[in-house]
Amino acid sequence: MLASLKQNASPIDESTKTTHTLVILPKLERLPKKYNIPGEETLKNQLIRRNIKLNSLSEAALSANLANGSLCTWIMLDSNESVFTQQTSIRKALQLLLIENPSEICLVVFGNTSQKRVFAELAVYTTWINGAVLPVRKRKPERQSLTSIVLYGYEDSDDFTLLRAQAEGNLLARGLTVSPPNELTPNAYRKQIKKLASNEGWKHKEYDMGALREMGAGAFVAVAQGSDPEDAAIIHLQRRVNNSASNNKTVALVGKGICFDTGGHNLKASRHMHGMHEDMSGSAVALGILLAATRANLPVNIDCWLAVAQNHISPRAYKQNDVISALNGLTIEIVHTDAEGRMVLADTLTLAEKQKPDLIIDFATLTGSMCTALGSRYSGIFSNNENLTQKSLIAGNLSGERVCVFPMDADYDESLESKIADIKQCTLTGEFDHILAARFLNRFVNDTPWIHMDLSACNHKGGLGAVGSDVTGFGVGWAIELMR
Repeated sequence: MLASLKQNASPIDESTKTTHTLVILPKLERLPKKYNIPGEETLKNQLIRRNIKLNSLSEAALSANLANGSLCTWIMLDSNESVFTQQTSIRKALQLLLIENPSEICLVVFGNTSQKRVFAELAVYTTWINGAVLPVRKRKPERQSLTSIVLYGYEDSDDFTLLRAQAEGNLLARGLTVSPPNELTPNAYRKQIKKLASNEGWKHKEYDMGALREMGAGAFVAVAQGSDPEDAAIIHLQRRVNNSASNNKTVALVGKGICFDTGGHNLKASRHMHGMHEDMSGSAVALGILLAATRANLPVNIDCWLAVAQNHISPRAYKQNDVISALNGLTIEIVHTDAEGRMVLADTLTLAEKQKPDLIIDFATLTGSMCTALGSRYSGIFSNNENLTQKSLIAGNLSGERVCVFPMDADYDESLESKIADIKQCTLTGEFDHILAARFLNRFVNDTPWIHMDLSACNHKGGLGAVGSDVTGFGVGWAIELMR
């Protein structure tokens, strides 16, 4: 639940009672006399005591107690810096206040009209997504969610509707991702999705294991058959714009939803298996995007396809050297059972492609080699369309969710050539597996414009950009910016 928001275009009054205040200033050498900055004298005294210049606030926030007992944090934002850098600065400043577990935070923005708008948007969004506490199972949680935000210095005529929707989508994605695997089983996940669809007015359809076997979705079934019970499914959610015009585009979102990944017969080591309940974050991100687009009323039709399953070890589990027939008829030689993500996505992409959308975007925590290539500060993308590649980079810069483009030239297919099937699932050596995975998935989208995001930035220790939790919900903000 996001905090309520009150707005006041006027500067904050000296008599206003606050307990926790974040003051956001443009990068300056000295304070203009026209600014009535909360705690200005305290700020000046702090700068003198620490022997630092005013513009050093653009490098690190400064926090101090005021005479009235309130806590105030001051920060400067450099408009020439990237959105990511400005988000990070605000998040770190905000954490100096949130550590005291306040119920309300006051945001005060200064600058020219354009600066105040940008600063207000950054501050409100960052406060919303960090003020809400992710679910935990502690008897005594360390924090309670922020209940209200008061903004001074700028007033948005639309009440930041798009940013609120985006924050709600990000929070949904992160909340699902942190859920323990004994609670978020495929069956439980399916029930949550069905309830959410009912609440949001989305059409809902499930393809369970029986239906998928009958359809010939052998790639998905191969992975899911190792679990007991067989509660896996491909879920289709459909959102259509009200009074849809003929020129409204349709985007298909596809998400990998492996609720726990043991690696199958090629069992992961314990340090690599720990945290594998987050292997469903691609599906959570797709759901978060759908929720955000719905609540922001974006004029985009959306089909959301979620591949929900687990990758377990059992007598029925698929194994190396199996040959599987996918839904599109392609035969696949199994090389490594821990490459299950591309298997469940293969049939899910086929279903999505059959609907002939204008664009397919899939999200998946797909390969360890992407984390090796990028770390966890960026996510990697692949596309079969150069125009989409450029738009993806722009969306990354504008949203603060940075992406890096990787090659997927056809000659990489030589590594996936099989002597007994149409294609190998992967290779045993994984140095450039992120590229091979993209080339594999490319076989299931045909000529439909397509973006594949390998979510190496789904979890970053200490937070990333605007998000303060390790689990980032990366992809929601990027996709909303791209669809805009």
